[in-house]
Amino acid sequence: MEQNSQSTIRLENNQTQSLAAATTRDISLLVFSDDWGRHPSSCQHLIRHLLPRIPTFWINTIGMRTPSFDLATVSRAVEKLRHWTGGSSGAPCSFYENLSVCSPWMWPAFSGYISRTLNRCLLGSQLRRRLRSHQGELIAVSTVPIVADLIGRLPVDRWVYYCVDDFSEWPGVDQKAMKRLEKTVIEKADCLITAGESLQQRLRKSGKPVHLLTHGVDLDHWKKRTADRSDTALPWQAFERPLVVFWGVIDQRMDIQFLRRLDKDLDRGTILLVGPQADPDPAVFELPRVQLLPPVAYQDLPALGTAADVLVMPYADLPVTRAMQPLKLLEYLANQKPVVARDLPATRPWSDCLDLVSDPVQFSRSVLHSITHGFSDKHRLARRRVRDESWSAKALEFKRLLLEPSHSDTASE
Repeated sequence: MEQNSQSTIRLENNQTQSLAAATTRDISLLVFSDDWGRHPSSCQHLIRHLLPRIPTFWINTIGMRTPSFDLATVSRAVEKLRHWTGGSSGAPCSFYENLSVCSPWMWPAFSGYISRTLNRCLLGSQLRRRLRSHQGELIAVSTVPIVADLIGRLPVDRWVYYCVDDFSEWPGVDQKAMKRLEKTVIEKADCLITAGESLQQRLRKSGKPVHLLTHGVDLDHWKKRTADRSDTALPWQAFERPLVVFWGVIDQRMDIQFLRRLDKDLDRGTILLVGPQADPDPAVFELPRVQLLPPVAYQDLPALGTAADVLVMPYADLPVTRAMQPLKLLEYLANQKPVVARDLPATRPWSDCLDLVSDPVQFSRSVLHSITHGFSDKHRLARRRVRDESWSAKALEFKRLLLEPSHSDTASE
């Protein structure tokens, strides 16, 4: 164990020295992604590890789901209006040196010509003003395809598409519009990077080189527990044990049959779903042992992992879930707790570290077995390889791809 850790440290140190010696260019990044600090996305993890060596302009974008008149959408609209009226100064982030966060005004639609033209004009004029005084090389990175009409219209030297999901398959999204936008981004981008093999295979159909950079995990963060918090202050302490826990977006990607069967088979305990609700199946609210909590702060997630008896990913087998790369997978594995997950392309490479299931009966049986028998030695030993998946190492590889793009269609891992 100690030898493996030392080898990993030496590898990261060698990578750092090599990149530092090779990189003499005056580089800055322009990043289009989810709101900085709203939730810890893979792009935020990567950029955080590149700061403060690379100055970064972070552009908070709006969501891609079609607007509707429900509570979640109204709350999100209020949040964005607050950003636009008071949080778009572009001032450096107080927590990170060289990070400037900007929330430009945007029109909440991308499907039609008028909407796309309006957003191109709105974003283009605001960003050109902010970048007017910038000197040196500027590399744009986007995790969303809604920047399609900006490529070639901003003072950017290179465009990188960091594909973390197949948004054209997301529930509640204008799928045709997202496909058109992503097709344009893929055609115009100078570098394509994906977070998973299924995404890589899809983008390879364009005939362009596509690099693979899988997600990482911050192990030091997941070693934390309830620092500076009393157990009574944590909302899940009130629920009956054992706790079967899921954290993430609660939406139509969740398999209600998995939850229904487990709810029926549990004679005690709580199925706890933690995270934002995005139009989930209404049946989830009718299951007696299911409890829902709002999103938990990232610093409190290790405590939630500690409290859980079993961590679960009860996703349905859908095109969108076959393409996704859930960030929570390695976070789950960093906790020394049993994990039961749907058998999907993203979970399959970690089959030695968790229990994979394909139907509601298997799901329920595996969860009940884990509750009774706890974390197996077999899974404990297999999870040692999670140590090689640090965000710091992933960030170094990300930086290499940004600065030294390969011209052959080879994976980065």
